[in-house]
Amino acid sequence: MKIALDAMGHDDGPAKLIEGAALALREFSEITRLFLTGDTPRLEAELQRVGCSDGRIQIIHTTQVVEMHDSGLDAVRRKKDSSVSRAVDLVKSGEAEAVVSAGNTGAMVSASTIKLRTLPGIERPAIATHMPTEGGGNFILCDAGANPDPTPQQMEDHAIMALAYCRHVVGKKNPTAGLLSNGEEEFKGNELTLAAHALLRKCGVNFHGNVEGHDLFAGAVDVVVTDGFTGNVVLKTSEALAKSIFRLLKGELMKTPIRKAGALLCKPAFRAVHHVTNADNYGGMPLLGVNGVCIIAHGGSSPIAVKNAIRMAVQSIRHQVNPHIIEEARRCHESAAQPA
Repeated sequence: MKIALDAMGHDDGPAKLIEGAALALREFSEITRLFLTGDTPRLEAELQRVGCSDGRIQIIHTTQVVEMHDSGLDAVRRKKDSSVSRAVDLVKSGEAEAVVSAGNTGAMVSASTIKLRTLPGIERPAIATHMPTEGGGNFILCDAGANPDPTPQQMEDHAIMALAYCRHVVGKKNPTAGLLSNGEEEFKGNELTLAAHALLRKCGVNFHGNVEGHDLFAGAVDVVVTDGFTGNVVLKTSEALAKSIFRLLKGELMKTPIRKAGALLCKPAFRAVHHVTNADNYGGMPLLGVNGVCIIAHGGSSPIAVKNAIRMAVQSIRHQVNPHIIEEARRCHESAAQPA
């Protein structure tokens, strides 16, 4: 497997990316080549710092970096020699099978869409992200930020792609999809969700119906479909809430000796919950619907998160989800076109 890592796309520069890359190379023997796109002297210095001299690494020198405040589309047009653009170029040329970036999400989505194009039958790509459930499992939230203002047809595509990913990569045999709305009744929602609901009922996917916010973490469905604006708000709010709860809990448990003793006894349980809710363990989010494997990680990813984002790229290459998305899109669109 050959993977390209945008080695400059991180809030703190390349240090944590290189640490994560070194961890991934030690763990995943399937990787035969790891391209690092970025400033060669800086990357070589970081590799030396972490003591990584793995022969599978190949640095691709770039002269530009897309900053987090840059407009994604403008950055792709103006910064053609950026680390993210060159990483996507490697997938376009066939030199790499997947690209991983923790940089500007808009730039990653724009570069992947423009350079790789969307799959047949898919109008716009969408970001799928793993979210934890109360039973220790997870569900897929789609879209988590790629397409903030989709059409109802694109919402239908979100469901098709996320269900295919859930079935063929996550391994759930008969996953169900729910549409995020402000009520379970099919007449609830805004114009977008009402129109999307009608399409999902007709297209032949395993559609549960509407789900509300309080249903998400109960594991009512395997896939939650929404627009990219709402999905991104849900994702960031959930991550922030999980961190806040742990900070509040820690503060309360440290107030008295008796609470401290109880906290010590409960430490294994706290660790287990933290593991399930820690975004680092998921690593990255696949950008579904483009003609290639694209993994988007958080801008503040830890080395463990970077390693797990590369792990997600390895899994996506192994399971080859794109042909399944193409076939599912064809089948569902044909089913939707049939007269009622």
